[in-house]
Amino acid sequence: MTVQSNTVIIDLGLERGEPDSYDSPQRSTFPGWFPAAVLTTLILLTAGASMAPAKAALTEVFSLSVGPADAYALTEDGRLLAQSFGMLSAYDLDNGATQWEAGQTAPAFRLRLGSGLVLMRPWTVGSRDPGTTAISLADGTRQWRRSGNVVTLAGSPTLLAASPTRSMGGVARRVQGPVEAIDPVTGRTRWTVDVPSSAVLTGLPGPGDSGTRMLLVHDNRTMAVHDLVTGERLVTAAVPPADYDPTNPAVVDGVVLLRHPGRPDMEFSAYDGTTLRNLWSQPAGGYYDIEACGVLACLSGPDGMRAIDPATGDVRWTNPGWRGIQQYGKSFVAYGTAENTQPLGLIDPDTGQLQVDLTGWRPIYGAGSEDHLLVTRSESDGGRTMVAVARPGEVQPRLLGPLPAGTGDCQAAPERLVCRSMYGQLVVWAYDRKG
Repeated sequence: MTVQSNTVIIDLGLERGEPDSYDSPQRSTFPGWFPAAVLTTLILLTAGASMAPAKAALTEVFSLSVGPADAYALTEDGRLLAQSFGMLSAYDLDNGATQWEAGQTAPAFRLRLGSGLVLMRPWTVGSRDPGTTAISLADGTRQWRRSGNVVTLAGSPTLLAASPTRSMGGVARRVQGPVEAIDPVTGRTRWTVDVPSSAVLTGLPGPGDSGTRMLLVHDNRTMAVHDLVTGERLVTAAVPPADYDPTNPAVVDGVVLLRHPGRPDMEFSAYDGTTLRNLWSQPAGGYYDIEACGVLACLSGPDGMRAIDPATGDVRWTNPGWRGIQQYGKSFVAYGTAENTQPLGLIDPDTGQLQVDLTGWRPIYGAGSEDHLLVTRSESDGGRTMVAVARPGEVQPRLLGPLPAGTGDCQAAPERLVCRSMYGQLVVWAYDRKG
């Protein structure tokens, strides 16, 4: 057959052998884009292999089944104490390991700690005194039980038994009848101070490192300081008439501050914590409540808030928009209502400067940490609770993440968050404050 002006190429495959050029090609047999694609793939694979998965800001450590009225508390050495259907137990907050079980106990309103003991006062109906039971914080053994309410004073290992009138909470405590010091080992009475009628009881720092003392402001207008080791009355003084409610007087940086009627209006007076000598008196103006804010005293009322030096009465700062202040661990939060229901911000109590805007957030009680505060906010969609970290230097709280719906009643500990769930669980979460 004759072929004219056309070339016909017939591919016979490789059955008859490969051409010599296949073994040693004169130019690349790969497309030009191929080396770059391979290099890019290798870089991505290497980066992906070396990159650790992102650490969750909130991770569940362990959980316990509890009843809706079961109490729990966190200790300074990193333990969780929890009642679970009558069983009191201690758990390691790091890993949930059970450290001890105290056996069946009567349901308590709350678990209070003092002198290496767990002080349990059961729920009661009517006027019957349920007494107080002391359980060793070290191993859960029952130490003693006695009548009355056993309380502690900040900065002192002494336990005091007293009968409350209206309230045993707050900055001061209103008591009636004798006040007894208790031996924490045996539960026996060491000494007794008689209170003829009623008095406000609170702790008072002694001079230097002499330790905490007991301050009693009697309803007969007598103020007395007692040694907590012996019960001896160290000094006494007459004071103006006042209501002496559970928050009056207040003790700020070792100075006793009293709110009392004046002429013609109400006044504040200050007394030296060692001698009870009157340091100053001044009109209260538009202020009413006294609260400690660091080493200063914060006075609040319809005119806002002002901070004064408790020793001199000199004003250090004012803020007309604040109505209250609360301390959470080492942090101070200003509020916009006297009932402390509208948190406004994390503040520096020494200067009154707003550090972090907390509008819409709720602080969490507990030890937490010295450099930050945990806050929560409920979301309308799905009922979730968002958790964030508020820290000086950051204008807004930094979000950590959500908690399951139905979570509440939370307390904070260093690197831990403990909350109840609507499903009968007490859940311990670990949080990464750095995010």
